[in-house]
Amino acid sequence: MEFENIIRQIAVSALPLLIAITFHEVSHGYVAYRLGDSTAKFMGRLTLNPIAHIDMIGTVIMPLMLLIFTNGQFVFGYAKPVPINPANFKDPKKHMAISAAAGPITNMALAIVSALMIKIILPLIAFILPGNFSHAVVEPLSLMLISSIKWNVLLAVFNLIPVPPLDGGRVLVGFLPHKQAVAYSKIEPYGMMIMILLIMTGIANFFIYPLMMFLFHLISIIL
Repeated sequence: MEFENIIRQIAVSALPLLIAITFHEVSHGYVAYRLGDSTAKFMGRLTLNPIAHIDMIGTVIMPLMLLIFTNGQFVFGYAKPVPINPANFKDPKKHMAISAAAGPITNMALAIVSALMIKIILPLIAFILPGNFSHAVVEPLSLMLISSIKWNVLLAVFNLIPVPPLDGGRVLVGFLPHKQAVAYSKIEPYGMMIMILLIMTGIANFFIYPLMMFLFHLISIIL
């Protein structure tokens, strides 16, 4: 990828990515707080300040390297997980599943809001501002909102993969009977290794791409 394109991609994607991962993590902590766990609040993680959630590898280095080495075809990132202590929940299994589901739901909500802004706010800005200035404002905002839709859908879908510690795995554990839930949750220490294997072998694509295309289709109805 040419240097100019890399800078352009970073300029367009950096803010939407930070917003996506920040809201994703804060939603976990906020829902957990509402369900009785104050761990995230006490650790200062119930904040929309992205600095509190940035992971140097997952938020900065990995997305940048993927951007460069995959020619922008596959870029992904993550933030520092918000700490949740299930022991503080009245119903640990159920409430952990609800807290986990909050992240992907929030990302889908952000994707829908971004689509609505493209549909409603950008035409309004184009109408109010004078011609050349309007174009200078609307075009970059449009690119950033499109990037926001892509990032939020990707984060939602990726985290819905039913392998703990991903959100989908924790939601699945919440629905399983107790014995099966305990057994399945034991794979969590190996979850990321399993995910890397699923991605490298292409198996994850059978889950990720169909669901992404389905969600993009739903959002396109708004646009």
